[in-house]
Amino acid sequence: MRKLKFLPILLAVSLLWSCNSSKRITYFQDTANEAVVALAGNGQIKIKPHDRLTVVVSSKDSELAAPFNATTSYSSLTHSPMGQTSVSGAQSLQVRTVSDKGMLYMPIIGDIYCVGKTRAELADEIATKIKQGGYISDASVNIQFADMKFYVLGEVARPGQFDITRDKITILEALSMAGDMTIYGNRTNVSVIRKDVNSDKNTIYQLNLLTSEAMTSPAYYLEQGDVVYVQPNRYKAATSEINQNRTFWISIASTLLTAASLVISIVTLSKY
Repeated sequence: MRKLKFLPILLAVSLLWSCNSSKRITYFQDTANEAVVALAGNGQIKIKPHDRLTVVVSSKDSELAAPFNATTSYSSLTHSPMGQTSVSGAQSLQVRTVSDKGMLYMPIIGDIYCVGKTRAELADEIATKIKQGGYISDASVNIQFADMKFYVLGEVARPGQFDITRDKITILEALSMAGDMTIYGNRTNVSVIRKDVNSDKNTIYQLNLLTSEAMTSPAYYLEQGDVVYVQPNRYKAATSEINQNRTFWISIASTLLTAASLVISIVTLSKY
């Protein structure tokens, strides 16, 4: 009967613990049903120096488009053609790299400044230059990302690097690709480290995923090269400290036992 008297208390404590645990891990707790949150930006990825892009020019007449899809060796400094040009089909995927100065070289029409532009904006500009130059009247251009990545580190199930294959990749999608945060991930302070395209500095955004305010951050939509870092919460930090202390004292005890055994062995041998 005494044990039964304590049962309601145990149930109450268990319920309170469960509620507190839920508050530490549930995303966007401040949102009600059908909540509307204004997002920061449209999620369209802007081109940066050193980005690698595939640029394909198309036309009803594939022979007219072929020179714009040519494979050519270029000087890394001047981006001017060097040697022979090998012309391939209109649908070939030639990877072109944006220079330090933000220029993308295109056969025939030359360098085009592209930093800060979306893929669609750059494609429209290239198509317009081809049409205005009188080369192809019905030119269309398709640009895709090549070898563009973001990185997820810290308290997630599968940390690593992930490919960017489209625009509008959110922090939530990035975390899902990494298997979501572990129970030890600090959901109130997720860092997104982003390199400033105009300098050698990094901008660090802090997102609290327990509230909808995270959706209004400039880092809600990821960009190429972004590093997402999930910090450990205080429970993981405390556990790590306890484990380190335990390991330290076990090591000390093991050393002392070894020393004591050695002393006993020496004393025993000295008797003989």
